[in-house]
Amino acid sequence: MLTGLLAALGAALCFGAATTLQAKAARSARGGGAAGLLVAALRQAPYLAGLALDGAGFVLEVVALRALPVYTVGAALAASLAVTAVLAAPLLGARLARGEWAGVATVCGGLALLALASGGEGPGHGGGALRWGTLAAALAVLALGTVPAARLPRRARAALLGLGAGLGFGVVEVAVRLLDPVTPKALAANPASYALLVGGGAAFLLLTSALHQGSVTAATAGMVLGETVGPALVGVLALHDRTRDGWAPAAAAGFVLAVAGALALARYGEGGPPAEAAGSTRPEGVTLGSGG
Repeated sequence: MLTGLLAALGAALCFGAATTLQAKAARSARGGGAAGLLVAALRQAPYLAGLALDGAGFVLEVVALRALPVYTVGAALAASLAVTAVLAAPLLGARLARGEWAGVATVCGGLALLALASGGEGPGHGGGALRWGTLAAALAVLALGTVPAARLPRRARAALLGLGAGLGFGVVEVAVRLLDPVTPKALAANPASYALLVGGGAAFLLLTSALHQGSVTAATAGMVLGETVGPALVGVLALHDRTRDGWAPAAAAGFVLAVAGALALARYGEGGPPAEAAGSTRPEGVTLGSGG
């Protein structure tokens, strides 16, 4: 279990640092249109380093999900916002308010409780119904991107798309647990394999749209809720994730604290506060932020 905890924390560190590095690169990028800005960002070492950290974070996330309950891993990944917030100060010139430092402390306290209370990975690996259901959920998330949301207020639109992105990342978390056995033939025949690909791709598309069309805070808050609450329930109810004997209340409290702290830091979902708040100019057309 210690390996899983270290992997989950490592994934949070990787995702949080990646977001900050990508934000730093994108804010200094210059180019014409979204494609030009992305190409300019890709020429910068910090952006490439961020992408490499995203890859490493995903590998660590998989390791953690194969050893820990989904609720613990989901809360740890949401804690990447605390990493981003702390790194935003020296790298992006952002200042954390007193309440945001309290958010960082709340995340850390929640994760500490979860670490003490979590049991090992649940014994369930899901039957055929859950595997097909996970694929159906991934396709539903993908379909959400085609739902007209232009008439919604910007904040509501961003929150809805962010929630969809979070659900997509949550599908990935659950799908990883359903990949058993891990052999080429079994993976090809397992609906969860395709759920992982579709859910992850849809999540990134929805998050991109959410961050461009509305409030970063609303989008990130929706994403945090989507990638933590739903997967945690699936883990407990369908995969039989449990806590250490007698530690269920502490685990519940730790989960709530970690998610609440992450929500308090939601404005750092794109690498830092809005450009006008940070005193910098952020070029439009480059989406920042890493998913879990």
